[in-house]
Amino acid sequence: MQVESSAQVAEQLAATGYLCDESLATVVFLAERMQRPLLLEGEPGTGKTALAEALAQVAGVPLLRLQCYEGIDASQALYDWDFPRQVLHLRALEAAGGLGGQGVEEAEKSLYDERFLLARPVLAALQQAPAVLLVDEVDRADDEFEAFLLEVLSTYQVSIPELGTVRAADPPLVVLTSNRTRELHDALKRRCLYHWVDHPGLEREVEIVRTRLPEVSAALARQVVDVVQQLRGDTGLQKPPGVAETLDWAQALHHLGCAELDLETAARTLGALVKYREDADRVKHALDRLLTS
Repeated sequence: MQVESSAQVAEQLAATGYLCDESLATVVFLAERMQRPLLLEGEPGTGKTALAEALAQVAGVPLLRLQCYEGIDASQALYDWDFPRQVLHLRALEAAGGLGGQGVEEAEKSLYDERFLLARPVLAALQQAPAVLLVDEVDRADDEFEAFLLEVLSTYQVSIPELGTVRAADPPLVVLTSNRTRELHDALKRRCLYHWVDHPGLEREVEIVRTRLPEVSAALARQVVDVVQQLRGDTGLQKPPGVAETLDWAQALHHLGCAELDLETAARTLGALVKYREDADRVKHALDRLLTS
């Protein structure tokens, strides 16, 4: 990713349809220049994952995604061995008479050839660099996995006992995302450049809808965003809609032939906007007020 300023970052991201503010463009520019991981925290649906996808598109490099979850360990991030292929390899050697005497030791060594290595996202990012490595929802993983990530991100290398050390010739751009379901350790945060990704303001969100969905009328885009912005201020919702839901709702309304938002169609399409029954009931009862405010 060859950029000379944060303004150029924002411009190149905008060309992919990702619109960011100056502060986010600046921290992305610094992460690339300083070769530091970028830690993005924020509410779900604020575009954290989409930023990594846009960065890979801008740079024209692979995007390697590691989806974190409770219980994930280093092997699921680094590598595994292709056991079925190893078994077939042994059978082929046995059929060829290659397992007798001294051949046993050589056969064992051959099982751990690089062709049988299954690279998981972290190792693949080091091997394929330059690349963008997305460590998504790192807050879902446990403390031990955080410690493993810290070690890898400090050196951009991993050790494979059977093959040796793999170093990234060109460190990947690493983007870690967190929905803040728990606090991450200070050691990991210190290694990263940090940015809180907030929901966009009304005008920026309208611009996002118009950029990503040019087929949606300007009037409909503004009405949809206006309703969504009001819902985000409703502290009674279990899950306020994010930008992704804004786009889904606008697209659903467009597919139904809406050029402007009306009460009946809005009520019928709430499944694209809110994902809990209680939220849907609450929004349905408030729609008349939301549309006339």
